[in-house]
Amino acid sequence: MAPARKLRQRLLRLFHAFFPPGEAPDDAFALAFLEGEERALYLAMDPRDRAHGVRVARRLLQNHPEAPAFAVRAALLHDAGKALRPYRPLERVLTGLWAPPVPPHPLRGGLLGAFQVRRHHPLYAAERIEDPRVRALVLEHHCPKSLWGKRLHQADQEE
Repeated sequence: MAPARKLRQRLLRLFHAFFPPGEAPDDAFALAFLEGEERALYLAMDPRDRAHGVRVARRLLQNHPEAPAFAVRAALLHDAGKALRPYRPLERVLTGLWAPPVPPHPLRGGLLGAFQVRRHHPLYAAERIEDPRVRALVLEHHCPKSLWGKRLHQADQEE
């Protein structure tokens, strides 16, 4: 991704951390794909993260109409680990700018917990997902290895 576009995306995220766009997530779209416990994981997410997941899933389907259902479900749930604790606006900003190396467990409160969630949210989500194919793609969220992991990552970066 071009540096100018990456900077633009970061500034837009910063702005949205303080002033959420008010976009309602298309929960009906998401729930049509999700199965079993995945629905509860999705609905526990912050509305901004649900709307983001829906946009990523739609982008994935737009770029790859042949995407298997498990990849679409992973797109919808890739940020579900952030639902473990609320993200305050200032925490969203700070963790977007800097994410120090912190252990995933035990999950702490305060700013340390926010750094943990920022760094380890794929792990936290994967620990709650039963389907091994969805779990594997969610775990690859920050470091894609598989074909669908790379495609999901690309859809997330384009969003």
